[in-house]
Amino acid sequence: MKDPILREPRIVRIALAQMLVEGGCKASNLERAEMCIAAATAKGAEIVVLPEALNLGWTHPSAIAEADAVPGGESCERLRAAARKNRVYVCAGLVERDNSLVFNSAVLISPDGAVLLVHRKLNELEIGHDLYAQGKSLKVAQTPLGTVGVMICADAFARGQVVSRTLGLMGAHIILSPSAWAVPADHDNSREPYGSLWLENYAPVARDYRLWIAGVSNVGRITAGPWNGRLCIGCSLLVGPDGRKVLMGPYGPDAEALLMAEVELQPRPARGDGWETFWRNQTAH
Repeated sequence: MKDPILREPRIVRIALAQMLVEGGCKASNLERAEMCIAAATAKGAEIVVLPEALNLGWTHPSAIAEADAVPGGESCERLRAAARKNRVYVCAGLVERDNSLVFNSAVLISPDGAVLLVHRKLNELEIGHDLYAQGKSLKVAQTPLGTVGVMICADAFARGQVVSRTLGLMGAHIILSPSAWAVPADHDNSREPYGSLWLENYAPVARDYRLWIAGVSNVGRITAGPWNGRLCIGCSLLVGPDGRKVLMGPYGPDAEALLMAEVELQPRPARGDGWETFWRNQTAH
């Protein structure tokens, strides 16, 4: 079967921007995101992935007053300008206001500054329900690089990996996941290395659908909201089509990092119920 979007393998340079996010500090967070985009582009990135809720911080109560429109609000417009200035795709998590509702959202922006898709988180943790409204749709964007799917953090471990698997069925060559991975302040990473939850949920989907998944977490201390006192610790993760970890960021609340990788996007080997035949053939071999 011919892939209607990607007919030959394509090497794409991707940057995982594991940046500091400070709760409620929109101006400095956006400035930091702009710097990450510029630095990644200088290193040859074609796609820059930034964390979840990067403008205000995940579940920070400032969302009630400071969330802004997507597109049209300050946060999204500054990222659009940065994408346009640097001629790069940008995927970023933003706290979005839509009339009286606040959403935990993510955008995919093209190198000419167009908003290609807006995803509103589906599988929000229960402690975020009082702040964020429910997302109701799932989308992919067809680009010259390939088909890009977007999810947010806990979307990855919805029962049966239904969100990421649906993006696979929708034809994604790569799934980008802005995230905010947090641990209790007394977490001992030497005894309990962080990341198994994400590997357990990324790997089977990447392997089954022969796609890439990039999860990018912020770093920093959570200073308000239901997880006040926890630490966001990075460990941003890239998993390849064989289900193996290709890259993982450093751990810790101060572990800012710009991680670069080349990914080879492959034409989809199946479509629709053709996946069942593909999987049966793989098992037979």
